[in-house]
Amino acid sequence: MDKPVEVTMELDHAHALALAQLVKRVAWSELRQNAVDDAEAYLMQEALGTLARALKEGFGEQWNQKPT
Repeated sequence: MDKPVEVTMELDHAHALALAQLVKRVAWSELRQNAVDDAEAYLMQEALGTLARALKEGFGEQWNQKPT
């Protein structure tokens, strides 16, 4: 496995919420369309899962609320 890359970022609430919605809504077909092969699409999916967990941790209970 490659050496981990730590990504630290700060977003205002509106941008973080928009990113969270994207992460929750992106479908396999969209990942596959933008990947060179299935292997890369699976890597994208795993990375988005990691991002989703970080966003969920940051939002707490707000994670499950529908956007207004």
